Amino acid sequence: MKKWHELWDRKGEMIEIENEKEKKFPFLHLFLFIATLFGTMIAGSLQEGVNPISQPYLIYKGLPFSLTLMLILGVHETGHYITSKRNGVQATLPYFIPAPSFLGTFGAFIKMKSLIPNRRVLLKIGAAGPLAGFAVALPSTIIGLMLSEVREPSAVSSGISLGSSLLLSFLTKSILGVSNDSADILLHPVAFAGWIGLFVTALNLLPIGQLDGGHIIFALSRRLHNLLSKIAFLLLLPLGFFWEGWLIWAAAIFIFGINHPPVVDETPSLSKEDRILAAVAIIIFVITFIPVPFKL
Repeated sequence: MKKWHELWDRKGEMIEIENEKEKKFPFLHLFLFIATLFGTMIAGSLQEGVNPISQPYLIYKGLPFSLTLMLILGVHETGHYITSKRNGVQATLPYFIPAPSFLGTFGAFIKMKSLIPNRRVLLKIGAAGPLAGFAVALPSTIIGLMLSEVREPSAVSSGISLGSSLLLSFLTKSILGVSNDSADILLHPVAFAGWIGLFVTALNLLPIGQLDGGHIIFALSRRLHNLLSKIAFLLLLPLGFFWEGWLIWAAAIFIFGINHPPVVDETPSLSKEDRILAAVAIIIFVITFIPVPFKL
């Protein structure tokens, strides 16, 4: 059964948007969730030295990493979903993306099924996900760091070295009493999941295109978005020399576009609370951004 959703544009003309209202059991969402949960559990068990092929009965050891990461990703997307619903914007349930990588996932996303009515709603939806995810990733990182170990360089096997943001450097120094450059830290799986959560938060807050950061900047100013989106995109290219993942991210952004579609009505001005919300999101981006996330 379908229902027509009515909005009014800035000229006073009615815009009709067809929205699917038929309730269906979300089989695809559930399947992707279970597959991603399993994939992240395998990834977590590998971090614990488990061989999933010869020791499948020990895969459960990956649960601390898996559950923490799934919670962060799920809360992030749920923040978008709930805020969309509260503001009359139709959106899908979260789609989790399983992946055969050392993380077990490529993240999660939701799809908007109707137009954004105005800039205030756009800002709220854009900021809701990163702020909700950050609210879970931050305590997860703190708890995980408390469970982590500082070891002599010779005691830590060679592997992937993680980069650090302003926030992570502060937390590491405050909790473990050492800096990332002066000691080797063996991260607990919960801390690693928290690190990923903070990194994903920064990725989504990049002020480009239709990323969460792009939504926020566009809500503040269309002209500012046009400028920052191009600058941020171009800055990803030289960063790709230090971590090739930035080039992949830049390519994906280029395919989906660095511009932002208009909202139905751009005339309502942002309130003081809206601007504070945007400022908080921008600050979170600054303190969580990692120029070189991974070093081999």
